[in-house]
Amino acid sequence: MMDDFSPPPEGNEQAHDTAAHDAAHDTARSAARSAARARLDRLWSAGTGFLGSRYAILGGAMSWVSERNLVSAISNAGGFGVLACGAMEPDRLAEEIAATQAMTSRPFGVNLITMHPRLDDLVRVCLAAKVTHVVLAGGIPPGPAIRAIKDGGARAIAFAPALVLAKRLVRMGVDALVIEGAEAGGHIGPVSLTVLAQEVLPFIRSVPVFVAGGLGRGEAILSYLEQGAAGAQLGTRFAASAESIAHDRFKAAFVRANARDAVASIQLDERFPVIPVRGLTNEGTRAFLRHQGETVRRFLDGEFTREQAQLEIEHFWAGSLRRAVIDGDVENGSVMAGQSVGMISAVQPVAAIIAELVEQAVDALVRRDNPAEEM
Repeated sequence: MMDDFSPPPEGNEQAHDTAAHDAAHDTARSAARSAARARLDRLWSAGTGFLGSRYAILGGAMSWVSERNLVSAISNAGGFGVLACGAMEPDRLAEEIAATQAMTSRPFGVNLITMHPRLDDLVRVCLAAKVTHVVLAGGIPPGPAIRAIKDGGARAIAFAPALVLAKRLVRMGVDALVIEGAEAGGHIGPVSLTVLAQEVLPFIRSVPVFVAGGLGRGEAILSYLEQGAAGAQLGTRFAASAESIAHDRFKAAFVRANARDAVASIQLDERFPVIPVRGLTNEGTRAFLRHQGETVRRFLDGEFTREQAQLEIEHFWAGSLRRAVIDGDVENGSVMAGQSVGMISAVQPVAAIIAELVEQAVDALVRRDNPAEEM
């Protein structure tokens, strides 16, 4: 029998030391993650302050996809959802805004196409509904539309495909810019985000600049924040989310695809321009090439005028995005997707996607400060 002054068994002492070490390690790890998270919050504070969201992560406006369900889910998860107006008429847009507001109390934006014949009416609908941010896309926004948005108490956001246009838009009074690289899905410009960011971010400091195109992980978002971006816009990952109304076959195509499958549409003849659109290659994209070839042949044979041939080419994809997104015809429809599609391995809830992006950014900061630390 041991008396009161006997030393504790050696095994108990070692166990105590191990437990103390583990506790100290956990405390240090928790402190490191808290510090990294605080740094991330500082890096995108200009973006979160501008958007009024917890995270400076915008949802890209995608026709047929960015409607009330997805937009409200993004905003409710701490991001910033953006409704895609597309070809909606004012009454239809008013309905969609009201339906979204019924699903979230958080701020969200509305994306308007500048070429819409009723752009002024659409702006008035947004202002009447107290939409806080209006995104003007699809061309250089008219000055009166920018002024109307700002005079109505909302903030105007525009896309800048080059530094010279970014400076012009700032002079026109836009409150923030999005620079979108050619890696993005849907209609794209000619320059990659890595190049566009180097061209624009060092020289535009007076308004927040959000980056977009090919973004699928938090580490990439972090790298652009450290270059001066205010936040990031993602579309492809959200298109395949659980809350997206896209057809199950549409989402399954995203899960199967890799980056090389997301290609830009090909222009067969320089006399007949094709607006570049990035999507998954399928029978539809192959048929489009055949259609262009046949149309050019008929033009050369005198069956079409140049204008008729151009319209024949442009009308090929009419309704094809809806066929893919809503009807699930992923072989013949237009499956618009960015090159980040290769990073989608499963259909996830929006909240899980945003949490994952944030954790990846935090992990990257922790590893940088503690290179020997295992995550």
